[in-house]
Amino acid sequence: MTSRHIANHRIVLAAHPRGLPTLRDFRLETTSVPLPGEGEVLLRTLYLSLDPYMRNLMDEVGPGYAQPIAPGQPMVGGTVGRVIASHHPGFSEGQIVLADGAWQDHVLADGANLLPLDGLARPSLALGGLGMPGFTAYVGLLDIGQPQPGETVVVAAATGAVGSVVGQLARLKGARAVGIAGGDDKCRHAVEKLGFHDCLDRREPGLAERLAAACPDGVDVYFENVGGDVLDAVLPLLNLGARVPVCGYIAHYNEVAGVGGRDLRPGLLAAVLQKRVRMQGFIILDHYATRHGRFREEMGRWVERGDVVLHEDIVDGLEQAPAAFIGMLEGRNLGKVVVRVADE
Repeated sequence: MTSRHIANHRIVLAAHPRGLPTLRDFRLETTSVPLPGEGEVLLRTLYLSLDPYMRNLMDEVGPGYAQPIAPGQPMVGGTVGRVIASHHPGFSEGQIVLADGAWQDHVLADGANLLPLDGLARPSLALGGLGMPGFTAYVGLLDIGQPQPGETVVVAAATGAVGSVVGQLARLKGARAVGIAGGDDKCRHAVEKLGFHDCLDRREPGLAERLAAACPDGVDVYFENVGGDVLDAVLPLLNLGARVPVCGYIAHYNEVAGVGGRDLRPGLLAAVLQKRVRMQGFIILDHYATRHGRFREEMGRWVERGDVVLHEDIVDGLEQAPAAFIGMLEGRNLGKVVVRVADE
């Protein structure tokens, strides 16, 4: 049977969401699978990555570092796939590769952005701790945060794909890792499985007071990936010369334009000025050329030795991706959310 007779299922953006996405903002479509031309490869998607940044791409005006998704276009995302047909000299049938494949069964690629995953026992990890989320934690914490032995590092979403790695890297560097997560079970996981020194449930009252008690020597590094009430609680605790790498602000992704609460800018600016804080945003795409090789080497070694533990939240079936994505934005996941589209 040729690929033109195989159905390709894909999930497209049905409408720009207003606030938190709903299932109505997605649509499952069936198309034909294209045949690869000269220099192209056809991939069967095995795993699909779900990540918070995708929410920003669903808005009519994108975040600036990537094109927004128009209604009718497939949702974008990293994938792990198997080569099922190749007209490219660099790739052979049966090979497992990392790709930017979108939310669909099959991917046609020219080979330019494909990364072979030969020898990786769990290929799905290339979408999490050994992939973009882990790389985000690595660059943000080590290059910008620069934790020193004995310092205190705070990270929210501490059991998510990025935050879980941030806390473990802080511990490896001799710093004290304090996490913030949603629920007792997540906090226990952070301390007992990931090695955080402490973890606070953000859903319990008195977060600011509890965080102050957990950080008696103040906060030297705050890895910002949430914003909201967590940022409020951290600001008064920042030490002189604190570093704040910023990779996201998921607490605000679903806010509707023109509808907001109090103005947080005065408190933020006062803390940055008075505490001489270095606050730096970064987009991980900018760092692949210079830092990715070193990251793969070091992170691979840490994971192999058990110094860094990677937890995956596996969801079966492409059709489940929209619900899993919404659940991730609501904080229901533990670890990296990956959709298993097909068996290896």
